[in-house]
Order: sequence, then C-alpha cells, then structure tokens
Amino acid sequence: MVEKIAVIGGGSWGTALAILLSKKGCEVGLWIRNDKQCEEMRISRENLKYLPGVIIPNNVNLTSDFEKVVYGKDILLMSVPSYAVRETLVNGQRYIEPNQIIVNVAKGIENNSLMRISEIVNEILPRNKYAILSGPSHAEEVARDMPTTVVAASKERDVAHYIQDVFMAPKFRVYTNPDVIGVELGGSLKNVIALGAGISDGLGYGDNTKAALMTRGIIEMARIGEKMGANYETFAGLAGIGDLIVTCTSMHSRNRRAGILIGEGKNLEEAVESIGMVVEGIKTTKSAYELSLRYNVMMPITKEIYEVLYEGKDVKNSVVNLMLRDKKHEMEDIAKNLDSKW
Repeated sequence: MVEKIAVIGGGSWGTALAILLSKKGCEVGLWIRNDKQCEEMRISRENLKYLPGVIIPNNVNLTSDFEKVVYGKDILLMSVPSYAVRETLVNGQRYIEPNQIIVNVAKGIENNSLMRISEIVNEILPRNKYAILSGPSHAEEVARDMPTTVVAASKERDVAHYIQDVFMAPKFRVYTNPDVIGVELGGSLKNVIALGAGISDGLGYGDNTKAALMTRGIIEMARIGEKMGANYETFAGLAGIGDLIVTCTSMHSRNRRAGILIGEGKNLEEAVESIGMVVEGIKTTKSAYELSLRYNVMMPITKEIYEVLYEGKDVKNSVVNLMLRDKKHEMEDIAKNLDSKW
C-alpha cells in the first residue's frame, strides 16, 4: 500500500519531510499557504526562502489549495508554526475526514490558552487520531539525507507503530513512545533553553556556561513536565536531552541564533527580523513562564529569559541572578529520598 500524505506547511521542516516521504515512494502533496511562494517553488523545484540548495522531487505535488491537498490522504502532517495550528485547522476542518491521522511536527505551546498542540487538535478534530514526531532533527540535515533519529508518540500503540513504519528510512530512524505530553513539552521547552544558550554565546561566555544552562535546563523541563503528567524519563530521551543538545549547540537553530543576537545587544524585534523565520522559543517562553506560575514549579532559567524578552531586563543581571541563587542540592527534586544522615 502506498501511503498518501498531505504536508501542511511549506517551511523548511515541511519541505524536508515531503522530500523524505517522496523518496520512500509515498504520494505526497505539499501545501504552501502563500500563492506566490508556491508558484516560485513549482518553477524552481526548490524552497529558496527556507531550504535553498535542496531539490524538491517532481513527485511532490505543490499546491496552495488546502481542500485539494488533504482530499483522500491517509495522513495530514502539520508543519505550520505552532501559533498557526489552530487557525489552519479551524479554516480547513470542513475538508478533513475523521479517518485521517493528524501528525504534528510543530514545537510550541499556545499563548493565552497554554494548550499543547494535541489538545488543540483534539478540541477541533476530536474524532481524528493523533501522533507527534519530535527529536533532534534539523531540516537542513534531513533534507540532505544525513542520519537522524526521532520519536513518534501517540496514546494509541497502533498509531505510533504505523507512523514509525511510514517515516522510517535508511537514514531516518524512528522510535516510539506513549508519552505524548512529555514529547510535546520536550520539543517545545528546549527552544526556551536554546534562547538562553544563544544569549550566553552572544555575551561571550564559554562551554562551561552553556553546559550549565543545558544541564539545569533539562531539569526545569522535566520538573514542569512531570507536574503536567509527563513521564520524567522522556526528558532523558530524543525529545528531551537529544533535542536540547542539537538546538543549543547548532547554528541551524533559529532559537540559538536569535539568542546570540540578543546577547550581543539587539532587542527582540531586531533579532527576529534578522533571523527572517519563525523563532518558536520566543512565544513559548511566555507560555512556559505562565505554566510555571500555574503549576507552582520553580523554573529559574525560564523566568530570567522571560524577563529579558518581555520585561527588558539586562541579560548580564540575569546571569548574576542565576549564579547567586540560594544554595541547592544538585538533585534537589529527589534529595528528600536520600539517606537523611548524609
């Protein structure tokens, strides 16, 4: 059976996955919202704006017609920015059939509602099955056939295994995980920490600082995740520490690059304009900070990044605040279980 897949969103990640799936022999339609960009891509067979230098195979059907791209498909792969998921689904829901599986690859938490993507999808399309594909996976490398591993998460085992089979390729390995909450939060919250890592780089700090941010950052991610119903162990996997490493260390990372610019002295608007693409971590920082208040969870790195982005706090003062916090046990979350005589 040849899977029929609609990729919703013509950014770098959507384009890369459309290429991957087409090489596997799937019937792939790629929906690009902007008519002009769609026509340019049809002519050049290249996504010059988001993924220059990578040829889009002729068997990928490019269209700006949402009804046409989703008709008769088995899987709808959501690759629009997280803030656009709700609008895209609301506008297109009349064309979506209940037997079509929704696979999300966007990484973010909706502002104001603080809903995860699975919650948004379930609210709008309650009859559709859902999975998320996440992990350390830069589009620039996947599109160029570099070995990559990700995780497919779904509450339903058969859905996770089906998505694993559909996406698995010689250089694209897919694991499964039932922890949808943890995988979604890991993919979203790592962007916040990556902004911090970039700010550290922009300030001229070194590897010691970045290692500290990443290590303490994953603790924050797991802490809020567990409070929200995720498995703590998920954050030690591909969607947690794996995605955090790649996003904090690579210049492919828009979040890290935006952080570098902020650390160098640019304001938020200047940094975003310079990147020229969606920086998911900026909106997610606001959501993450508000979640920490809602669940009464200490997230000091997230709090400092929020104050830098949204309250104009000096980044150097934020570093001092983090370094001079009250003394803690490194494993403070489990210290209560240690031998009381220690």
